Amino acid sequence: MGVLLILTFPWLVGVESRRREQRALDLEARAIRAEMSGEQDTAEAVRNERARIARELHDVVAHEMTVMTIQASAAERVLDNDPRSARHALEAIEAAGRRGLTEMRRLLGLLRETGDLELGPQSGLDSLESLVHQMGVAGLPVEMRIEGTPRDLPAGIDLNAFRIVQESLTNTTRHAGPGATANLLVTYRVDELDIEVSDDGRGAAESLVSSEAGHGLMGMEERVSLLDGSLSAGPRVGGGYRVHATIPIPRQ
Repeated sequence: MGVLLILTFPWLVGVESRRREQRALDLEARAIRAEMSGEQDTAEAVRNERARIARELHDVVAHEMTVMTIQASAAERVLDNDPRSARHALEAIEAAGRRGLTEMRRLLGLLRETGDLELGPQSGLDSLESLVHQMGVAGLPVEMRIEGTPRDLPAGIDLNAFRIVQESLTNTTRHAGPGATANLLVTYRVDELDIEVSDDGRGAAESLVSSEAGHGLMGMEERVSLLDGSLSAGPRVGGGYRVHATIPIPRQ
């Protein structure tokens, strides 16, 4: 019995030692996996934030630069014969430039992590009348209709819905051609927000082959996807173009 104990004890010690070693290895492997997962989560968060800022920059810059370019062309055409209209166009250019600079500073504040993003008011659907007026000044008449009962929306939905309208109208201004008009319909339902922007232009679908327009459409798709919504965009029967977005509204 004593011999058996003497022979068995080292074996038991060895087994326990191997178990402890294996547990240590398992813990180390778990820690490494956790660290790698954390790094992947961080990298994914960085990518998502970069994509969000890229969408904001594109929409803000594209919209205001479009307004400025159109107004500059208008001012040049009437400068000699209609100085008053030229002055109005220059005032519109100045206003668009100021809006663009304000939005750029807001986004740069986010990039510098100073918290400046929250210092100024975010654009939202309550700014649609101002946007429609800007489009009219830029030469695109827009008929706006609101159906349902407007209500306060979560900030993310409010901002992204506004940007979708803004980008849609900006694309119409660029590509629908002279004399085009646009229609904007915003419908508030119990559990979703419905946005439709259409125009009677010359067929903006041709513009989607360009990388610039493609990026704008991609940005709208990303915005809607992040909100678990749906987006369709394409030529209308009989001419023109239509963008339709549906965004679910979470119950309060």
